[in-house]
Amino acid sequence: MPQTAIASNLAVVRGQIREAAVAAGRCPDAVRLVAVSKTVDCAAVEAAHAAGQRDFGENLVQELERKAATLSVPCVWHMIGHLQRNKVRAAVRAAAWIHSVDSVALLERIDRIAAEERQTPRVLIQVRVSGEESKTGIEPEQLPALAEQARELPHLALVGLMTMAPFHASPDDLRRIFARLRLLRDETAGRLGGDLPELSMGMSGDFREAIAEGATLVRIGTAIFGPRPQPPR
Repeated sequence: MPQTAIASNLAVVRGQIREAAVAAGRCPDAVRLVAVSKTVDCAAVEAAHAAGQRDFGENLVQELERKAATLSVPCVWHMIGHLQRNKVRAAVRAAAWIHSVDSVALLERIDRIAAEERQTPRVLIQVRVSGEESKTGIEPEQLPALAEQARELPHLALVGLMTMAPFHASPDDLRRIFARLRLLRDETAGRLGGDLPELSMGMSGDFREAIAEGATLVRIGTAIFGPRPQPPR
């Protein structure tokens, strides 16, 4: 995709985020855009950066690691895909945010490696609110124990929750799913006696509904970089 198209797409998406936030009675600055750069080349990331984008999300640690090492422009990297324990060190070195924590074992490994690397990643617990089997994440009833464990670990910062909605969900179902995550966040914050400011929810097809229900991080790729090539069958 031409660099000018990426800049134009970014401007459109930012305008849509602002409109959605205002319609929900929220401050537009409360919603952070994470440009999902999976499978796009470094030139595309640089074009988005030149247009003012700073936060970028990757699904695969190998791609995150490569881009973080290759790009000369300063980016804030978000690991948004499923994280295997044997890839934690690379993720901690490259990413300031890890959105997809889903087990005590993963939390403990992030904490241990973060201590060794002298990093303090911001982490979000991924919750499978929709019940969709194809999605990763913990069940809602597992959240209290995992959040309690996260708050005990000194080398990471638990800042909120993340979820993914079904691709073909109706607007009403999307609002219900995102509202459930917000309620879980509020209940968890109250139980911990602290603040969990972040809700990572909403992608190119459903970020308006997510913003209406309180999203602070929206993960948008296709609307910025265009459709990804489909793998050969």
